[in-house]
This record gives sequence, structure tokens and C-alpha cells, in this order.
Amino acid sequence: MIAALVLIVIVVIVIFAAIGIYNNLVRLRNVFKNAFSQIDVQLKRRYDLIPNLVETAKGYIKHERETLEAVTAARNIAVAANKNVASQPGDPQSMQAMITAESGLSGALGRLIAVSESYPDLKANQTMARLMEELTSTENKITFARQAYNDSVMRYNTACQVFPGSIFAGTFNFQAATRWEITEAKEREAVKVQF
Repeated sequence: MIAALVLIVIVVIVIFAAIGIYNNLVRLRNVFKNAFSQIDVQLKRRYDLIPNLVETAKGYIKHERETLEAVTAARNIAVAANKNVASQPGDPQSMQAMITAESGLSGALGRLIAVSESYPDLKANQTMARLMEELTSTENKITFARQAYNDSVMRYNTACQVFPGSIFAGTFNFQAATRWEITEAKEREAVKVQF
């Protein structure tokens, strides 16, 4: 009788431990998806600022049409990549495409800013100055959101890889999430905004 009671208690403890591990994996997955949605909010703000920035610069930078078109094209590619990854945050292929698109957008914005410095009237334009200030603020928010996302992905991936979580992760198809990593040293530099 005592052996049966001890066995029942052990089974109940194992069941509750299994439920706890599964629920923790679900919670951590939801945390990293929420962290990505915070990046998504800031990226959308950035995408909304860029057309205004290009339109303001168009009047002053008439001879730099390729630069303006490159910024617009890079923005459109980044928006499309963002939509793909937003439906499944952490997916390796989607994340890599988004990281590449964001890198291209940052490069195009950097070129626009460098070109705009050659135009004193544009630098003195209040609308351009305000847009550049908003862009700088948004870039900082994106950086903090990426950090929070990477931290939550690390916690989730760790929970999926350690024992006994690895058993549940494999059994219930909890896939490892992809961190937002910068692979090129050039990409590690922030967009420099100076007016």
C-alpha cells in the first residue's frame, strides 16, 4: 500500500514537472515573439519616416536621384522582409532575409545622410532637421528592442536545449529561434546623423 502511494506521488510529481516545463517553453516563446513585435513597431515607425525624409530631400538634392531611389527601394525591400518575419518571428531564413534587408536600408540611409551634408540649405531646413532627429531617436529604440529580442531568444533557446526541456522541445516541436545578429563589421556602425 505504501509503495503504491509513493509511486502515485512520484507519477503526480513527474506529471506536474512536465506540465511546468511545457508551460515554461510556451511562455518563453511568447516572450520572444512579443520582443520581436516591439522591434516591428519601431521598424514601422522608421519605414514611415523614410518617405518623408526622401520627399524633403528631393527638393534640394536634384542631382542625387540614384541615392533617393536607392533609399526608397531599400525601404520597400525591408518592409517586405519585415512582413515575412512578423508572421513567424525567429524563423532562420526569414530573419536572415530581414537582417540583410535592414543592412541595405541602413547603408542607403547612410549614403543619403552623407549626400545631404553637401547641401547647406537642406541642412538648415527645419523639417529635415526634425525628421533626422526622429530617425535618430527611432534608431536608438530599434537598438534597444533588438537587445531585448536577443535576450529573450537566448532564454528561450537555452530552455529548449537544456535537460529536461530539450526532451519537451523536441517532442512538441519547439524550434530554436534565430537571434538578430550583425555579421559584418560595417553593419555594426550606427547611422550617423549630423546637421
